[in-house]
Parts: sequence; structure tokens; C-alpha cells
Amino acid sequence: MNGVHMLGVDSYDKNKNSDQSVHIPAVDRVQQMHDLRSSVAAQIKPKALYTLGQRIEDQVDKFSKRPFLIYGDRSYTYKEVDERVNQYANTLIARGIGPGDVCAVAFENRPELFFCWFALAKIGAAATLVNYNLQGNPLVHVLQATNTKVVLVGEECIAPFLETPETKEWPQWLIPDAENAAAAQQLTGFDLDFSAKVEQASNARPDAALRDGIRAEDDMLYIFTSGTTGLPKAARYSHMRWMTSGDVMEVTLGTDTNDVFYCCLPLYHGAAATSVASTALSSGASIVIRRKFSASRFWSDVRTHGVTVFQYVGEICRYLLNRPECEEEKNNSLRCMLGAGLTADSWRRWVERFGELDVYEGWGATEANTATINLDNHMGSCGRIPDWNKTNLRLLRIDPETQMHVRDENGFYVHCEPGEIGEAVGFIVDSTEIGAGRFEGYTSAEATEAKILRNVFQKGDAWWSSGDLLRYDENGYCYFVDRVGDTFRWKSENVSTQEVASELGDFAGMEFINIYGVTVPDNEGRAGMALVVMQQGCEFDPQAFYQFVTERLPHYARPVFVRVGLADMTTTFKHRKIDLQKQGYDPKSFTDALYIKDDGAQTYSLYSDEVLARNDLLPFVGGDA
Repeated sequence: MNGVHMLGVDSYDKNKNSDQSVHIPAVDRVQQMHDLRSSVAAQIKPKALYTLGQRIEDQVDKFSKRPFLIYGDRSYTYKEVDERVNQYANTLIARGIGPGDVCAVAFENRPELFFCWFALAKIGAAATLVNYNLQGNPLVHVLQATNTKVVLVGEECIAPFLETPETKEWPQWLIPDAENAAAAQQLTGFDLDFSAKVEQASNARPDAALRDGIRAEDDMLYIFTSGTTGLPKAARYSHMRWMTSGDVMEVTLGTDTNDVFYCCLPLYHGAAATSVASTALSSGASIVIRRKFSASRFWSDVRTHGVTVFQYVGEICRYLLNRPECEEEKNNSLRCMLGAGLTADSWRRWVERFGELDVYEGWGATEANTATINLDNHMGSCGRIPDWNKTNLRLLRIDPETQMHVRDENGFYVHCEPGEIGEAVGFIVDSTEIGAGRFEGYTSAEATEAKILRNVFQKGDAWWSSGDLLRYDENGYCYFVDRVGDTFRWKSENVSTQEVASELGDFAGMEFINIYGVTVPDNEGRAGMALVVMQQGCEFDPQAFYQFVTERLPHYARPVFVRVGLADMTTTFKHRKIDLQKQGYDPKSFTDALYIKDDGAQTYSLYSDEVLARNDLLPFVGGDA
């Protein structure tokens, strides 16, 4: 496409350990960092015979005595990790696993997940990271979609496989978990000999010739997207893209061997499996692994291990901000954090309470071929684009009435002006020499094609469609608005669920809030509905909430319904809006308390036909979305 290129500074040296951001003039720092990131992203060529297996061994040789994985009281050096990985690799080889095979890996966050994953990379095989919360048809789909040959399953994750008899079609090799021992009768059907063979196996490196012919562009990892509809899709992750993401974030964050990453997001999710793991490995840094996020243990973990880098999602930050102050949080060792979903209000509260640090708020997706990242701590923004000619990102103008893309007189799409909301798309770079900007897609060709827009700005071009709505201001700062479809129309106005949630997120005593639109009989568009969860020990005050909403939002954006109770969340802290929309405001479909915005009484009143009637609303009559 005319004007889109990804190359910038070409003086990057992977083996040079320096902080490139220190000497960049403030006025040019953001663009120069973008140029440096682009240069780094171009270093590993798609056809190069360079894989994660080789990267692991290279880093082990450089940092052999440095701590790599820290789990509880156990610390593994780079050399010790390599030796354990080699034992797993040699056992896999002995059992017939080799180049081109795919093995599913089902573990909670613990070192054995890395041992299995890295072992597969060393022998030229690929890993499918399994969401251990799936069972039934979705779990079977995960194994089928990636042509899985064998499942390496942690003892803590056997329940979904026991609940899904169809998975017996695949051999299941068990890796014990001392913290979650299962009853003997539950282990019938699992291969219990695999782990014993691992302990007996040689810790010598497997023959590197096993990786002969495997290119950087070949699949190394499959991560399933956490979509809200249909079966999850297997996003393809090449050796090149995984390693490049670590190299790019190394220069972005200025990480080195003194850094300690905190990994509390599930490793089957893209954020932890890519940004944390690849950047730590690239930097020679350490990773503190926690099985699951614990708000009560977070700051003690940070202090105990000297954590310097934390990968977040917005909800985790909110949980930590809602906790009482503790001694461990004071004078903490965090120097930077990276992630997505941090609102401007939470960001401000974070630095005021926990101390100044660099926040790298970003926007992207597991399968994305483009992204933005905040490089200058501009609160609330997910990054700035100083020069649109140096990015493959564009925002396609959306018609607010139809929610469809706007076309010009020639039938092409239109890029947004500052202040306009549009769908973020990424130009697909198709080159044998450049890996950056590629759309690697999914294991399903049909699903891959469904995410591509063609003939967007000129005939023959192709763009990855994100399904996310963003806007940017006159200075190029970008802001996440919502998912396409989550923005709804009410009283002839467009309402962004994300922006409403951001405005209401600091209501006193609230743990979090989820905003979505529901249909109301005889009304055009959708009425806003809020799922509110209060902090432990706090009660919902409907009158105070009404006053708060009135002060914060225009009339059309104020939630018409409020549901107070427990929330159903995905394990990656994403709200399940589809199920909530289907339930609508039908009090028979849930046990949570339900309130209606009652303007006459200037409060939110408990649901009743009478309250509905006096606010020109009708009883719920059917499902939604």
C-alpha cells in the first residue's frame, strides 16, 4: 500500500546491552522508538533457519547461571531449565514425537508447562496451549483444530478430560502435580509412565539436526482466541513472531538480566505466553510464575522477588486498587508495567498510590499484525502515531447509524479524521524478506479469510480486520473505544460500553462494572444495562448510584437497568457480554438484584411492572443478541 512501511533505524544489535531510550531527544523520542522497534521487528527473516529451540540454547549459553524461572521457593537457572527441557525432549523423541508434530499442553502456570513447550520447540514440534477451563465440544475442537498427536496434561488439569470422554481418542501423558494430587481411580486412562521416563532421561541437548529445514516463519505455537461467540479459533504463532515480540519489547522496556517479570495471567493466553516469556528470554531476565492471580499475595510477591516488570489487564489493576493498603506496597520495586485495559482513572490512582513508573498501555490482539503502545505515559491512551506513513495501522470510518464502513465515491474505505471512531485494521505485508506486518492467521483457512478485508484503499490490497473501535486526537494519541457490536444506539445516540464503564468505574465501594445494551420492546436500539459487583463488605446504594450516574453521563448514556450481584468472568478477566445480553432484564433468568432507572423518584428502584410502566418501559419478552 502506498505510504505504508515498517522499516526505520537499522543500527540494532541484538547482543548489545544498552538502554536506547535514554539518549533520544524528548521531542523525537516516540517516533524514534517506533523506528527502532520497526528495525528490530525486521531482523529475523521469514526464511531464516532460526527457531525458538536455537534461541533457548543461545540464551542458556550466555546466561547459564542466571535465574530464569522462579516458582514458590524454587528457582531454576537458565542451565537448570535447559537440562529439564532436554529430559522432556529426549523422552518425547523416544516416544515417537518429532519434527512437524503437534502436542497439546494443558497446565496451570508452573515450570513444567515451560519444560514441555520448550522441549517441543527443541525437537521441531509445535505446542497447542490448552485453556484448562474448556470441556466438552470446545475441548475436542481445540485438539482437532491443531491436529494434535498427544496431550501432555498436568495432574491439576485432568478434570476437563475426565468430563469429556471423546478426548480419549488422543493419548494423554500425565505430568504429576504434588500440589494437586488426584485420586488413583481418576487417573485411569492417563499414561502414568511418561513422567518416570522423563526423570530417567538424559539431560543432554537433543540433536539440533531435528530442527533442520524448519524456518522462522513456521508454526511453533497455537494460542486460542477468547472469542465470545462460536468455538475458539487457533491463532498461529511462528518462531519468528514469538521471538521478534520479545526482541521488540526488550528495546522498548529497556530490560536486561537484572529484571524480574511477574507472570500471573494464564500462560495459555497470548499476553503471558508471548510478551512476558519472549521478552524475559530475550533479555536474560527472570520470570516469577504464579499459578493464578492473587490480589492478597501480589505485593508480597513483588517484594520477596524484587519484581520489576508486571504484565496486567485492567481488571487486575482495579482489584489491587480496591484492596486495603499494606506495608509491602510501599517503596516497591516495580519500574514498569505493560498491558491493556487500564483506564485513565485507574492509571492515575495507581501512580498516586503505588508510585511513579512507566506504564506501557497498548492495544493489539493474539492474531494481530499491527498494534499500538503508549511510549510516553500519556494517561488513558493506548499509544501515539506521530507519522501515519510509518505504520500499517489505519482506522476505517464507521457510519454511526448503520455501524457499517463508510465508502467514498470510488467504493473504497475512508480513513478516520481526528476525533472520529473507526475500526482498527492492519495492512497485510506479504514479503519473503519482512516478517513484521504479516497476518499469520488461524489453522482454519476459512476463519483466516473471514478476518481479511480486501480492496480497502486500492484494488488488490488486503487488511486484517480487528473488530475493535479506536479513535485518535490531533496529536496522534489513540484510545480504545469498544468492540464493534458492543457500541449500541439509544435515544438516537451512540453509546460506547467501554467509555461508560470508564466513567463509572470509580463509584465508591464497587469492585467492577460491566456495561452492555439490551433490547426493550417498542423501543429503537438498545437500553444500557450495568452489571455491578460490589467489594466485600460494601452494599449497593441505588440512590447514590443514580446521583453518580447523573453527574457523570449524558441522559442517553445512563444505564436504564442495573443488575447487582456476582459476575461471570472468563479466566483472562474478560466479561461475558453475549450471555448477559441474552438474559436481558428478565428477572426470571438470574437471581441477582435488578434495578430500573427511576427518574421520577431520582433513584434506581427495584424491578417491578409498576416501575417499568412509569418509565415507559415494557416487560422483557425474549432473548437478545
